[in-house]
Amino acid sequence: MKTTLDINDTLLASAKALAAKQRTSLTRLIEEGLELRLRSSRVAAKARRRTIPIFKGRGGLVAGVNPVSNKAMLDAACDDA
Repeated sequence: MKTTLDINDTLLASAKALAAKQRTSLTRLIEEGLELRLRSSRVAAKARRRTIPIFKGRGGLVAGVNPVSNKAMLDAACDDA
């Protein structure tokens, strides 16, 4: 697919020089860069999803809250607001 980009002149010159040095096209160089950026973004998002927040404070559950019930936990959390 063809598209038009507005790229900084210095960046474009550097990219063209690198593409020539690596004996590849500017298009391929840009595609590889986009692939790397998208892949790292997906990996970072995946890592954030795996992080489970841990509360290290004192106390515990409020009396009467069933810790095995998602609804009871959600209701208790909403009552504080």
